[in-house]
Amino acid sequence: MIILTGLGNPGFKYRHTRHNAGFEAIDVIAKHYNVRIDKKGRKSLYGEAKIAGEKVILVKPQTYMNASGESVCEWVRFYQVDPAKELIVISDDVALAPGNMRIRKKGSAGGHNGLKSIIRDIGTEEFLRIRLGVGSPEPGDDMIGHVLRKPRREDRQKLIEVYGRCIGAAELLIRGNVDQAMNEYNAKKG
Repeated sequence: MIILTGLGNPGFKYRHTRHNAGFEAIDVIAKHYNVRIDKKGRKSLYGEAKIAGEKVILVKPQTYMNASGESVCEWVRFYQVDPAKELIVISDDVALAPGNMRIRKKGSAGGHNGLKSIIRDIGTEEFLRIRLGVGSPEPGDDMIGHVLRKPRREDRQKLIEVYGRCIGAAELLIRGNVDQAMNEYNAKKG
């Protein structure tokens, strides 16, 4: 059993914003596996898939970014999964250029409030992450405004491409091939 969670904010006004990169990646993965993310439960929208022979729950928390841990923690406890091996979280990352990806086995929140909430609520920093580059704010721009806005057209195209690469990266992580996923996908475009 794998819990594959994409982070974002619910509601139309946040659609396609940088902070919703996790939601969009989950949508692309779901479409690839012909899964609908239309069930409601554990403070989230979700769907169930069979990926690489494993049962995978695709989760989009509906708690807003800063409280993502409330939903993720409910999934972890309900299925009694080991976060270090059976929880994968996809989020945006302002420290990476648009279209880049970084996979990690564990680590701090790096200033990301959604990851901070998950770490606090599940009680560990040890869970797999796929961080998607959305770029940093322009000089004089504030961080909150940056992540809650839609990216420029050229950056949007790079994000669409990295969402597609999440399919292969997630499959490798689900198979337990973490080092291979890091070697193939970390900070490489295309």
